[in-house]
Amino acid sequence: MCGLCGEIRFDHQPINLDALSAMSHSLIPRGPDADGVWQQGGVALGHRRLSIIDLSAQGAQPMVDSELGLSLAFNGCIYNYQELRAELEAAGYRFFSHSDTEVILKAFHAWGADCVQRFHGMFAFAVAERDSGRLTLARDRLGIKPLYYAPLDGGLRFASSLPALVAAGGIDTGIDPVALHYYMHFHAVVPAPHTILRGVRKLPPATIRVIEADGRQQDCTYWEPLFETREEERGYSFEDWQAVTLDALRLAVKRRLVADVDVGVLLSGGLDSSLIVGLLAEQGQTGLNTFSVGFETVGSEVGDEFQYSDLIARHYGTEHHKIRVDSSRLLLPSLPACVRAMSEPMVSHDVIGFFLLSQEVSQHVKVVQSGQGADEVFAGYHWYPPMQGSADPAADYANVFCDREHAEYLRAVDARFGADDYSRDFIRRHFAHPGAEAAVDKALRIDQLIMLVDDPVKRVDNMTMAWGLEARVPFLDHELVELAARMPAEHKLFDGGKGVLKAIGRKVIPSAVIDRPKGYFPVPALKYLRGEVLDMVRDVVHSPTAQARGLFRPGYVEELLREPDEHITPLRGSKLWQVALLELWLQEQGI
Repeated sequence: MCGLCGEIRFDHQPINLDALSAMSHSLIPRGPDADGVWQQGGVALGHRRLSIIDLSAQGAQPMVDSELGLSLAFNGCIYNYQELRAELEAAGYRFFSHSDTEVILKAFHAWGADCVQRFHGMFAFAVAERDSGRLTLARDRLGIKPLYYAPLDGGLRFASSLPALVAAGGIDTGIDPVALHYYMHFHAVVPAPHTILRGVRKLPPATIRVIEADGRQQDCTYWEPLFETREEERGYSFEDWQAVTLDALRLAVKRRLVADVDVGVLLSGGLDSSLIVGLLAEQGQTGLNTFSVGFETVGSEVGDEFQYSDLIARHYGTEHHKIRVDSSRLLLPSLPACVRAMSEPMVSHDVIGFFLLSQEVSQHVKVVQSGQGADEVFAGYHWYPPMQGSADPAADYANVFCDREHAEYLRAVDARFGADDYSRDFIRRHFAHPGAEAAVDKALRIDQLIMLVDDPVKRVDNMTMAWGLEARVPFLDHELVELAARMPAEHKLFDGGKGVLKAIGRKVIPSAVIDRPKGYFPVPALKYLRGEVLDMVRDVVHSPTAQARGLFRPGYVEELLREPDEHITPLRGSKLWQVALLELWLQEQGI
């Protein structure tokens, strides 16, 4: 896991090396172990390294293969790199390292940009071709690894984080009105290519972008799950689907053990993370490090789930680490650094939980497996069952998922941002796209390809990488995702949701963590804003900077401040925190 950055010029002007240095410096937390810069002609690459595979200097980046005329900056991990290396060696390629980075270089030379079809893993990379001056950018199928870019006059910059591009300067930092609508409606999910800033965009998942030396660009989407059962699978029983899913999940967990360092697990005590621990134990892992975080209770809302994580830790004899967070002692002082670590403003309350947990975890291991994605892949959320038989799936989904109606949005934001109902229009277009016929499958698809990418997955990437920690997500193994998409919806919706996973879980882990109420890393202090937290929020929205920016109408902000507990979104988030978080993020990024 690492951070990459770079610049390509189309106008024969020199690369701005100061900007490249500023981007690289911003990415230090993502890659604290080493750094490198490469430049040739109109292309430059920068890299910050977190050493996970091939810890030697031979694995350093940017990696240059003079014989092949290719240079590469890469963020992520290719789990099947050893198999691909053997195939490439059989084809005559010679290797100078033992890294997955070099496998990408050789694979790109052997198979072109379509090499991504052969990769099992998470990745974002930039490949520069010496002879043509061409640059290829690519991102993994489910957007686990980020890649942002900023068009320039006569060129383009790109980086693993949005703040890195801001640090380089020279971009339009005005608010994108379409992105603001998404942020305020779509639970802070801003679909690619938009970001909250007009001058920064992000490469969509499963996308290859080829940029010629003269500036011509072409995108290719190379993957999308199809929600159609294969002919040979049509006769499968519920037990058959359990068997193939368990085999696929076992393989996904095993793949994510590939490392030259120890691998731990983020253990919430829920079904998903507990399954990962159980399958690792089944595969003979001993002395496994597991990690949990908890907050204090606010009112009737309990702030930790240690009773469940403790149960799993005891059952499997893991080396379990618990971090307890007191809002006044740890949460408030840590919030500014947490917000600075966000590539984009993320409103989910558990962001700070992941941030503080990752700080602790990074003292013990460099790599962890995490249970993100299981709910979006196997139908674990409460809005999936009611979708069955829906006459208007897009509208029903929006009613559950969207944070506010368009009319409220127009009351909330300054008049210069009031416009079309972009978010619901986006949902309608996505639901109308072919490849998923059932209403439940349409909802699962938008959650897997859009919401998951720019909420849970981004949250985990940003917060773990803020501490030089690599998070791997076996439930987003693309073969497992494809299998789940082909599975009839009733098997996923069975037993209140995630029916197949629950049935598998009963064969692997203690049932107490399966039959419990659904939870996550709860942070009640950011949902029910009171005391010092509310004081901090009030200071942010009343600050001279916020007043001068004028994003939100003062009357709406005061309405939220008067009764914050009364303004909760359908997904049980605080509307006041959403407003304050955006302003706090802009201030922490120096915007």
